[in-house]
Amino acid sequence: MALNFQKMQGAGNDFVLLDLRAQKFDVDAEKARILADRHTGVGCDQLLVLHPADSPQHLLRFEVWNADGSRAEQCGNGVRCIGLYVLTRGETPDGEFSIEGPVAPVHLADAGGGQIRVNMGAPDFRPEAVPVALPPVGQGYHLSVNGQEYEIGAVSMGNPHALLEVPDIQNAPLKALGPLVSEHEGFPKGCNAGFAQVIHRGEIHLRVHERGSGETRACGSGACAAAAILMRNGSLDTQVLVKQVGGDLIIDWTGESQPIMMTGPATHVYEGNLL
Repeated sequence: MALNFQKMQGAGNDFVLLDLRAQKFDVDAEKARILADRHTGVGCDQLLVLHPADSPQHLLRFEVWNADGSRAEQCGNGVRCIGLYVLTRGETPDGEFSIEGPVAPVHLADAGGGQIRVNMGAPDFRPEAVPVALPPVGQGYHLSVNGQEYEIGAVSMGNPHALLEVPDIQNAPLKALGPLVSEHEGFPKGCNAGFAQVIHRGEIHLRVHERGSGETRACGSGACAAAAILMRNGSLDTQVLVKQVGGDLIIDWTGESQPIMMTGPATHVYEGNLL
C-alpha cells in the first residue's frame, strides 16, 4: 500500500511528516535516512512521525528522526508544523491543544496569520540536564577545540544546546567549528551548536549546526536556547526577534523556572504518496 506523507517547513527547516495514526509503517534509522536523502528520497532535515496519544488529554504522540537516522528529543520548528497539520485537518476547533513529545508534553496554540505559538517548557541550565562536562566560567563553560579556547553557554530545551556569541554572523566559523562543538567530548550526548550575533536587546541573528542534520535554515529549539542563554546573562530583553536564514521567530521568556514561548510560521508544502 502507498504511504501517505506531508512535506512541511517551518522557517525553512523542512520535514517529512508521517501520520501513522491511520496507516502502518515501521520507522527505523535506515528508513529515516532513506526518506531524508535529498537525492534518492523525499528529502528533509528531520522526519516527524505521529502516533496515537498514550494519554487521553493529549491529541497525539510524536517522535523526531534526524537526517542521519538518529533520534531527536525536541524540534521546535517541527512541532509548529505538526500544529499546522492538525489545525488544517480540523482536529482542534478551539485552536489550542497539547501533544506528547519524546521528552515531555508540548502545548500549542493557533496565533493567527499562519503563526503557531508553542510552549517550549522551561530551559534547564543544570550541567547534568544538558548534559555538559566542561569547566564552568561564570554562567557558561570553557571549551577547548584544536588548541583554541572559547567561552560558551549551554542549556537543555529537552535537547542539548551550546551557544557561542560572535561579532559577525555571516563570518561565524560554523562550517569548521559547528561539527567539532556538536561532537565534543564535553557534551556526552552531543549538542546543537549555535552561533549568535546580538544586534540589539530585542534582536539576534542565529545560525545552528544541528546534531544529526548539520546546518539547517532554522532551528526552533536552538532559537529558544540562544534567547534563554543571552537573556539570562543580561544581553537581551524578555522578548527577542531571532532572525535565521529561513525566517524569523519571536521568543518570550520571563526568567528562571518559567516556560519559553516560541511564535513562528509553519507551511504545508505538498502531500505525496510513497509506493
